[in-house]
Amino acid sequence: MPDCSLPRTERLRSLGAVRRMFESGESGFIFPFRYVWFAEADEVPSVEVLFSVPKKFHKRANKRNLLRRRTKEAYRVQKQLLHDGRPVNLDLALIYSSKEVLSYKTISNAVRRILETVVEHL
Repeated sequence: MPDCSLPRTERLRSLGAVRRMFESGESGFIFPFRYVWFAEADEVPSVEVLFSVPKKFHKRANKRNLLRRRTKEAYRVQKQLLHDGRPVNLDLALIYSSKEVLSYKTISNAVRRILETVVEHL
């Protein structure tokens, strides 16, 4: 059974890595997410991800937390799409960009399409 956890080591926390990703990474939009990713060759393959729900669109913290939880769960269940054995260090940011609170099914489909798009470009 594949590992479906999301430990702290798989979350993007380094300010330098976040800055590098947003400055020189590639981006795209698949409703309701804007995504930015940056990949570089490395001996040890690793994937780190960042989840964001801007306060600009959702003022209430409980809605931001709900959307962030749904996004994390969708990524956690489908992250094996990114682990294909290539020696690459991948940083990925998923930024929720809709003013509506969408269902888990919609978010999950969007996350799957984003992961498939990133894998195609690697």
